[in-house]
Amino acid sequence: MARRDLARFLRERRDSLRPTDVGLPSGTGLRRTPGLRREEVAGLANMSVDYLVRLEQGRGPSPSPRILDGLTRALRLDAAERRHLFGLAGSDPTPPAGPSRHVRPYVRDLLHRMPEAAAVVTDASYDVIAWSPLAEALLGGLGARPNLARRRFSGTERPVSSGHEEFGEIAVARLRAARVRYPHDERLAALVSDLSTGSEEFRRIWATDPVRSPGHRTKTLEHPRAGTLRLNCDVLAVPDDDQQVVFVTADPGSPSARALRALSDRAPGSDGPDLWSRPS
Repeated sequence: MARRDLARFLRERRDSLRPTDVGLPSGTGLRRTPGLRREEVAGLANMSVDYLVRLEQGRGPSPSPRILDGLTRALRLDAAERRHLFGLAGSDPTPPAGPSRHVRPYVRDLLHRMPEAAAVVTDASYDVIAWSPLAEALLGGLGARPNLARRRFSGTERPVSSGHEEFGEIAVARLRAARVRYPHDERLAALVSDLSTGSEEFRRIWATDPVRSPGHRTKTLEHPRAGTLRLNCDVLAVPDDDQQVVFVTADPGSPSARALRALSDRAPGSDGPDLWSRPS
Protein backbone atom coordinates (compact mmCIF):
# COMPACT_ATOMS: atom_id res chain seq x y z
CA MET A 1 0.00 0.00 0.00
CA ALA A 2 1.48 3.32 -1.12
CA ARG A 3 0.08 5.40 1.75
CA ARG A 4 1.62 8.75 0.83
CA ASP A 5 0.66 8.48 -2.84
CA LEU A 6 -2.84 7.29 -1.93
CA ALA A 7 -3.27 10.18 0.48
CA ARG A 8 -2.18 12.71 -2.14
CA PHE A 9 -4.41 11.18 -4.81
CA LEU A 10 -7.49 11.30 -2.58
CA ARG A 11 -6.85 14.91 -1.55
CA GLU A 12 -6.24 16.07 -5.12
CA ARG A 13 -9.37 14.37 -6.43
CA ARG A 14 -11.50 15.80 -3.62
CA ASP A 15 -10.12 19.31 -4.21
CA SER A 16 -10.84 19.08 -7.95
CA LEU A 17 -14.59 18.49 -7.56
CA ARG A 18 -17.39 20.96 -7.00
CA PRO A 19 -20.60 20.09 -5.16
CA THR A 20 -22.60 20.35 -8.40
CA ASP A 21 -20.30 17.77 -10.02
CA VAL A 22 -21.64 15.11 -7.62
CA GLY A 23 -25.26 16.25 -7.43
CA LEU A 24 -24.95 18.31 -4.25
CA PRO A 25 -26.27 21.88 -3.87
CA SER A 26 -23.60 24.52 -4.24
CA GLY A 27 -24.91 26.50 -1.28
CA THR A 28 -24.18 30.14 -0.70
CA GLY A 29 -21.15 31.99 0.52
CA LEU A 30 -17.50 31.04 0.38
CA ARG A 31 -16.31 27.51 1.08
CA ARG A 32 -13.16 27.12 3.15
CA THR A 33 -12.07 24.16 1.01
CA PRO A 34 -11.42 24.45 -2.75
CA GLY A 35 -13.44 21.33 -3.57
CA LEU A 36 -15.66 18.94 -1.67
CA ARG A 37 -15.64 18.73 2.09
CA ARG A 38 -14.49 15.49 3.70
CA GLU A 39 -17.98 15.06 5.16
CA GLU A 40 -19.47 15.21 1.68
CA VAL A 41 -17.08 12.64 0.24
CA ALA A 42 -17.52 10.32 3.21
CA GLY A 43 -21.29 10.49 2.89
CA LEU A 44 -21.18 9.74 -0.84
CA ALA A 45 -18.72 6.88 -0.27
CA ASN A 46 -20.71 5.43 2.66
CA MET A 47 -17.70 5.50 4.97
CA SER A 48 -16.79 7.32 8.18
CA VAL A 49 -15.27 10.78 8.07
CA ASP A 50 -12.59 9.67 10.52
CA TYR A 51 -11.45 6.87 8.20
CA LEU A 52 -11.28 9.26 5.24
CA VAL A 53 -9.22 11.71 7.33
CA ARG A 54 -6.76 8.96 8.22
CA LEU A 55 -6.46 7.86 4.58
CA GLU A 56 -5.84 11.43 3.44
CA GLN A 57 -3.17 11.80 6.12
CA GLY A 58 -1.46 8.53 5.15
CA ARG A 59 -2.33 6.88 8.46
CA GLY A 60 -5.23 4.61 7.60
CA PRO A 61 -5.21 0.82 7.21
CA SER A 62 -5.54 -0.67 3.74
CA PRO A 63 -9.08 0.01 2.51
CA SER A 64 -11.31 -2.84 1.44
CA PRO A 65 -12.65 -3.18 -2.12
CA ARG A 66 -16.04 -1.95 -0.82
CA ILE A 67 -14.45 1.26 0.48
CA LEU A 68 -12.46 1.70 -2.74
CA ASP A 69 -15.60 1.31 -4.84
CA GLY A 70 -17.34 3.83 -2.59
CA LEU A 71 -14.52 6.30 -3.14
CA THR A 72 -14.66 5.60 -6.87
CA ARG A 73 -18.32 6.65 -6.94
CA ALA A 74 -17.87 9.61 -4.60
CA LEU A 75 -14.88 11.05 -6.46
CA ARG A 76 -16.31 10.29 -9.93
CA LEU A 77 -13.26 8.30 -10.99
CA ASP A 78 -13.08 6.94 -14.51
CA ALA A 79 -11.91 3.40 -15.29
CA ALA A 80 -8.21 4.31 -15.43
CA GLU A 81 -8.40 6.31 -12.20
CA ARG A 82 -10.22 3.45 -10.50
CA ARG A 83 -7.46 1.02 -11.45
CA HIS A 84 -4.90 3.51 -10.16
CA LEU A 85 -6.78 3.86 -6.86
CA PHE A 86 -6.86 0.09 -6.33
CA GLY A 87 -3.17 -0.13 -7.21
CA LEU A 88 -2.23 2.54 -4.67
CA ALA A 89 -4.21 0.63 -2.04
CA GLY A 90 -2.38 -2.60 -2.91
CA SER A 91 -5.53 -4.36 -4.18
CA ASP A 92 -6.50 -5.97 -7.46
CA PRO A 93 -9.46 -4.15 -9.04
CA THR A 94 -12.73 -6.01 -8.67
CA PRO A 95 -15.27 -5.96 -11.52
CA PRO A 96 -17.19 -2.68 -11.43
CA ALA A 97 -20.52 -2.96 -9.64
CA GLY A 98 -22.38 -1.72 -12.70
CA PRO A 99 -22.28 0.69 -15.64
CA SER A 100 -21.53 4.31 -14.84
CA ARG A 101 -24.64 6.46 -15.10
CA HIS A 102 -22.91 9.75 -14.28
CA VAL A 103 -22.74 12.10 -17.27
CA ARG A 104 -19.61 14.20 -17.22
CA PRO A 105 -20.04 17.98 -17.70
CA TYR A 106 -18.02 18.05 -20.93
CA VAL A 107 -20.35 15.43 -22.43
CA ARG A 108 -23.43 17.44 -21.44
CA ASP A 109 -21.85 20.57 -22.92
CA LEU A 110 -21.13 18.74 -26.17
CA LEU A 111 -24.83 18.08 -26.72
CA HIS A 112 -25.49 21.85 -26.91
CA ARG A 113 -22.82 22.49 -29.52
CA MET A 114 -24.71 20.62 -32.26
CA PRO A 115 -28.18 22.22 -32.23
CA GLU A 116 -29.25 20.50 -35.46
CA ALA A 117 -28.44 17.03 -34.09
CA ALA A 118 -30.66 14.98 -31.81
CA ALA A 119 -28.28 13.65 -29.16
CA VAL A 120 -28.76 10.84 -26.65
CA VAL A 121 -26.29 9.53 -24.07
CA THR A 122 -26.60 5.87 -23.05
CA ASP A 123 -24.74 3.81 -20.48
CA ALA A 124 -23.34 0.34 -21.21
CA SER A 125 -26.78 -1.25 -20.75
CA TYR A 126 -28.53 1.21 -23.12
CA ASP A 127 -30.24 3.15 -20.32
CA VAL A 128 -30.81 6.70 -21.55
CA ILE A 129 -29.02 8.99 -19.09
CA ALA A 130 -29.03 12.34 -20.94
CA TRP A 131 -30.64 13.78 -24.04
CA SER A 132 -31.10 17.03 -25.93
CA PRO A 133 -34.49 18.75 -26.51
CA LEU A 134 -34.44 17.77 -30.21
CA ALA A 135 -33.91 14.11 -29.26
CA GLU A 136 -37.07 14.21 -27.13
CA ALA A 137 -39.00 15.82 -29.98
CA LEU A 138 -37.70 13.24 -32.44
CA LEU A 139 -37.82 10.02 -30.41
CA GLY A 140 -40.39 10.79 -27.70
CA GLY A 141 -40.71 9.31 -24.24
CA LEU A 142 -37.17 10.04 -23.09
CA GLY A 143 -38.49 11.73 -19.98
CA ALA A 144 -39.57 8.27 -18.81
CA ARG A 145 -35.88 7.30 -18.75
CA PRO A 146 -36.21 4.39 -21.15
CA ASN A 147 -33.79 1.68 -22.12
CA LEU A 148 -33.22 1.74 -25.88
CA ALA A 149 -32.63 -2.02 -26.13
CA ARG A 150 -35.87 -2.66 -24.26
CA ARG A 151 -37.71 -0.27 -26.58
CA ARG A 152 -36.18 -1.95 -29.62
CA PHE A 153 -37.17 -5.50 -28.70
CA SER A 154 -40.52 -4.66 -27.10
CA GLY A 155 -41.70 -2.81 -30.19
CA THR A 156 -42.34 0.48 -28.38
CA GLU A 157 -39.87 2.61 -30.35
CA ARG A 158 -41.07 4.88 -33.16
CA PRO A 159 -41.70 2.92 -36.40
CA VAL A 160 -38.49 2.36 -38.35
CA SER A 161 -38.62 1.05 -41.90
CA SER A 162 -34.87 0.61 -42.38
CA GLY A 163 -31.95 0.03 -40.01
CA HIS A 164 -34.16 -1.87 -37.56
CA GLU A 165 -32.51 -5.29 -37.79
CA GLU A 166 -29.00 -3.82 -37.78
CA PHE A 167 -29.59 -2.00 -34.49
CA GLY A 168 -30.93 -5.22 -32.97
CA GLU A 169 -27.59 -6.95 -33.57
CA ILE A 170 -25.62 -3.91 -32.35
CA ALA A 171 -27.70 -3.77 -29.16
CA VAL A 172 -27.25 -7.47 -28.40
CA ALA A 173 -23.50 -7.28 -29.01
CA ARG A 174 -23.18 -4.36 -26.59
CA LEU A 175 -25.33 -6.04 -23.93
CA ARG A 176 -23.32 -9.28 -24.16
CA ALA A 177 -20.10 -7.31 -23.67
CA ALA A 178 -21.64 -5.41 -20.74
CA ARG A 179 -22.61 -8.65 -19.00
CA VAL A 180 -18.95 -9.72 -19.10
CA ARG A 181 -17.71 -6.40 -17.72
CA TYR A 182 -20.40 -6.08 -15.03
CA PRO A 183 -21.18 -9.62 -13.89
CA HIS A 184 -22.65 -8.44 -10.56
CA ASP A 185 -24.98 -5.72 -11.87
CA GLU A 186 -28.48 -6.91 -10.98
CA ARG A 187 -30.27 -4.34 -13.11
CA LEU A 188 -28.36 -5.39 -16.23
CA ALA A 189 -28.97 -9.06 -15.47
CA ALA A 190 -32.69 -8.39 -15.07
CA LEU A 191 -32.78 -6.52 -18.39
CA VAL A 192 -31.18 -9.41 -20.28
CA SER A 193 -33.50 -11.88 -18.53
CA ASP A 194 -36.60 -9.84 -19.41
CA LEU A 195 -35.58 -9.48 -23.04
CA SER A 196 -34.75 -13.18 -23.30
CA THR A 197 -38.15 -14.10 -21.88
CA GLY A 198 -40.19 -11.60 -23.86
CA SER A 199 -38.55 -11.51 -27.28
CA GLU A 200 -37.91 -14.49 -29.54
CA GLU A 201 -35.89 -12.19 -31.80
CA PHE A 202 -33.64 -11.21 -28.90
CA ARG A 203 -33.06 -14.88 -27.99
CA ARG A 204 -32.23 -15.71 -31.60
CA ILE A 205 -29.71 -12.88 -31.99
CA TRP A 206 -28.18 -13.54 -28.54
CA ALA A 207 -27.52 -17.17 -29.53
CA THR A 208 -25.50 -16.03 -32.56
CA ASP A 209 -23.09 -14.04 -30.34
CA PRO A 210 -22.90 -11.13 -32.82
CA VAL A 211 -19.75 -9.01 -33.01
CA ARG A 212 -20.88 -5.56 -34.11
CA SER A 213 -19.67 -2.01 -33.56
CA PRO A 214 -22.08 0.93 -33.73
CA GLY A 215 -20.15 3.13 -36.20
CA HIS A 216 -22.24 4.98 -38.79
CA ARG A 217 -25.62 3.81 -40.01
CA THR A 218 -28.74 5.20 -41.64
CA LYS A 219 -32.35 4.64 -40.73
CA THR A 220 -35.75 5.71 -41.96
CA LEU A 221 -38.09 6.75 -39.17
CA GLU A 222 -41.80 7.51 -39.28
CA HIS A 223 -42.53 10.56 -37.12
CA PRO A 224 -46.14 11.39 -36.17
CA ARG A 225 -45.72 15.09 -37.07
CA ALA A 226 -42.68 15.31 -39.33
CA GLY A 227 -43.52 12.29 -41.48
CA THR A 228 -40.90 10.01 -43.05
CA LEU A 229 -37.37 10.99 -42.09
CA ARG A 230 -34.14 9.62 -43.50
CA LEU A 231 -31.57 9.96 -40.75
CA ASN A 232 -27.89 9.37 -40.06
CA CYS A 233 -26.81 7.86 -36.74
CA ASP A 234 -23.24 8.37 -35.57
CA VAL A 235 -21.84 7.18 -32.26
CA LEU A 236 -19.19 8.87 -30.15
CA ALA A 237 -17.72 6.56 -27.50
CA VAL A 238 -16.95 7.87 -24.02
CA PRO A 239 -14.51 5.11 -23.00
CA ASP A 240 -13.72 6.53 -19.55
CA ASP A 241 -17.30 5.82 -18.47
CA ASP A 242 -18.23 3.05 -20.93
CA GLN A 243 -20.92 5.29 -22.42
CA GLN A 244 -21.98 6.30 -25.92
CA VAL A 245 -23.34 9.53 -27.37
CA VAL A 246 -25.61 8.95 -30.38
CA PHE A 247 -25.98 11.89 -32.76
CA VAL A 248 -28.95 11.71 -35.14
CA THR A 249 -28.73 14.08 -38.11
CA ALA A 250 -30.02 14.46 -41.66
CA ASP A 251 -28.17 15.22 -44.87
CA PRO A 252 -27.75 19.00 -45.27
CA GLY A 253 -30.41 20.60 -47.44
CA SER A 254 -32.61 17.50 -47.51
CA PRO A 255 -36.33 17.47 -46.66
CA SER A 256 -35.44 15.50 -43.54
CA ALA A 257 -33.00 18.24 -42.46
CA ARG A 258 -35.73 20.86 -42.86
CA ALA A 259 -38.11 18.68 -40.85
CA LEU A 260 -35.54 18.27 -38.08
CA ARG A 261 -35.01 22.03 -37.98
CA ALA A 262 -38.75 22.56 -37.62
CA LEU A 263 -38.88 20.03 -34.78
CA SER A 264 -35.94 21.76 -33.11
CA ASP A 265 -37.64 25.15 -33.31
CA ARG A 266 -40.71 23.76 -31.56
CA ALA A 267 -38.87 21.61 -28.99
CA PRO A 268 -39.19 22.74 -25.35
CA GLY A 269 -35.95 24.36 -24.27
CA SER A 270 -34.73 24.88 -27.83
CA ASP A 271 -34.18 28.59 -27.17
CA GLY A 272 -31.98 28.05 -24.11
CA PRO A 273 -29.32 25.81 -22.61
CA ASP A 274 -31.79 23.22 -21.33
CA LEU A 275 -30.74 19.60 -21.23
CA TRP A 276 -32.55 16.75 -19.63
CA SER A 277 -30.49 14.16 -17.81
CA ARG A 278 -30.94 11.47 -15.23
CA PRO A 279 -29.58 12.00 -11.77
CA SER A 280 -26.34 10.06 -11.34
